[in-house]
Amino acid sequence: MLIIVAASLLISSFVLSAFLTAIVKKLAVRARFVAYPTANRYHQTIVPLGGGIAIFTTLFVFVLAGTAAIKFTTSRLDTLARAANIDPSDFLGKIGQLVTILLCIFALFVLGLWDDKKHLGPFFKLAVQLAIALTAAIFGQVRVELFIESKIVTAALSAVWIALIINIFNFLDNMDGAAAGIAVIVSCILFSAAALSGQIFVGGLALVFIGTLLGFLVFNFPPAKIFMGDAGSLVVGFFVALLTLRTTYYHEAQSGQWYSVFMPLVVMAVPLYDFISVTVLRLCQGKSPFIGDTQHFSHRLKRHGLTDTQTVLTLYLATLCTGLSATFLYQVNLAGAILIFIQTVMVLSIIAVFETTTQQ
Repeated sequence: MLIIVAASLLISSFVLSAFLTAIVKKLAVRARFVAYPTANRYHQTIVPLGGGIAIFTTLFVFVLAGTAAIKFTTSRLDTLARAANIDPSDFLGKIGQLVTILLCIFALFVLGLWDDKKHLGPFFKLAVQLAIALTAAIFGQVRVELFIESKIVTAALSAVWIALIINIFNFLDNMDGAAAGIAVIVSCILFSAAALSGQIFVGGLALVFIGTLLGFLVFNFPPAKIFMGDAGSLVVGFFVALLTLRTTYYHEAQSGQWYSVFMPLVVMAVPLYDFISVTVLRLCQGKSPFIGDTQHFSHRLKRHGLTDTQTVLTLYLATLCTGLSATFLYQVNLAGAILIFIQTVMVLSIIAVFETTTQQ
């Protein structure tokens, strides 16, 4: 039963996303809603924007449908709930959270679409992102406890984390297929953790998100036929942050291995590396870290002679290397956890050595 529902969510979200992306691609060209080649962007041709419209619409439709299903067909969800060994009434408690998620992704979509058209100031965008992140943390329960009793502290920490992940994926959207593909890999790892914890709610959101991104990747994988724009990257970043915060990593009754709460950091190691490295580079050059350029991890790899496809596959493989090891954090002892952290640092070190080596 659960497998059939999971497959249905994945396939249906993929089909809807791909269908909407194809439509938006044509409409964007007619409306001249496109990205032009500039000095601070790597693409050399005019590419339609609007992929974010398809991503947002697909997610909005599925989250709205899920909210309606919980509200009006709770009795029919009993079988599914009991199959996962949870109280059917728990579904009703998710309605408020789903409504908050809907409002947050809508607000971020509007902000991103506005920025795609008008190029808003970075500090205004950051302020709005933090406000949305706080709303999600306080009213949507999108926050992590980290053994801290104060909800004010956890809400503040979670809001900062959400805003950070939003901007990380906004930064990652600099190469064909990069942001969407990495988000798929990260979400698959987080889905495995949610499945092991028996989290139907989080697992369902993850499957819809993965299917949506895969549908978009049909048109965004190198060479990209459409970009997601900020309207997409902000929503994608929020959803990844949502999954990292709502997934349960710590199982005291099973193992008591508290360090498994660091799984999101290990899974997000490569995106974090890109965000931190390009930010440091810009600051050292006296530039604003929010002004786009071609100094991202992907651009530095490409300057070593890699094609767009080779570059994005390198990003995928590096993310998989750290992400797969993160899945064992809840199973290993402290020595094993330390080895996983060391391995993650070594993967990033290999990347750093490779991309800083000068060509002969």
